[in-house]
Amino acid sequence: MGNQNIIRKNLDNQQFMQLRKNTEKIVEVLDKRLKGHLNTLKPLFVPRKLLGTYIKSSSMNDVPGSDKAFAELQEQYAAICEKPFGLPKKLQTPLPTISNQLDAVPFKYSIYIGESKEKATSITAATRWILSYQSECPYNRLKAMVMGTETRQPDDMKQSLISCLILSIFLKHFPVLKQLLQDLRYEVEFQTLEDLGGLPVVILKAPIECFLPPDDFILQITQLSGIPAFQEIIDLDEVEKMPDTLKETLQHAIS
Repeated sequence: MGNQNIIRKNLDNQQFMQLRKNTEKIVEVLDKRLKGHLNTLKPLFVPRKLLGTYIKSSSMNDVPGSDKAFAELQEQYAAICEKPFGLPKKLQTPLPTISNQLDAVPFKYSIYIGESKEKATSITAATRWILSYQSECPYNRLKAMVMGTETRQPDDMKQSLISCLILSIFLKHFPVLKQLLQDLRYEVEFQTLEDLGGLPVVILKAPIECFLPPDDFILQITQLSGIPAFQEIIDLDEVEKMPDTLKETLQHAIS
């Protein structure tokens, strides 16, 4: 999931400055709203409800279906842990305690401007987040380790992978929680991150479309800032056209 579906729109400098300012205001509201939702929902996302005694806990009660869930976790972990992370395939149980606090970080992807494929520009999504269980190694730190900009810490990388994988499996085993997130007006998608070995992750998206200006405009801005990074721009026209999912569901029911 990256820039392949992003809309492109022409902008002049004045339009860009105003839209960037409005985008920052909307992103601040969306981030605060999401953190509030995730904090409220955390009692519903206890990892032990999925994996039972496969996770270290003071409770030793078995959980129906935990054998199957752990087998899924082991299979998915083994498929990605070696390359590019260099981790052993076998998970040792019980797994370390995993907080039920949910963490969301803005989704980022790279684009190459012009013919050069040597230096990428990092794009931060304005209305998309990677959702996982909170760990000492969130997505941005994990990516930095893989890219070599931070020293690799195998235990931290392992915990980060497990935190992402368990949440993905959790939502598939408890689809009512996926529906609850959708009722809160988030689109829920299961994606793989190819730059992280095909790591399966959960993506939340607010129901607002974004766009990017043409490559030459992005290049102009990044050259001025000296930083090869850019943020998607929220289309203010799309804010006015945000869908009402409950209304659409009811209309469908009587059509």
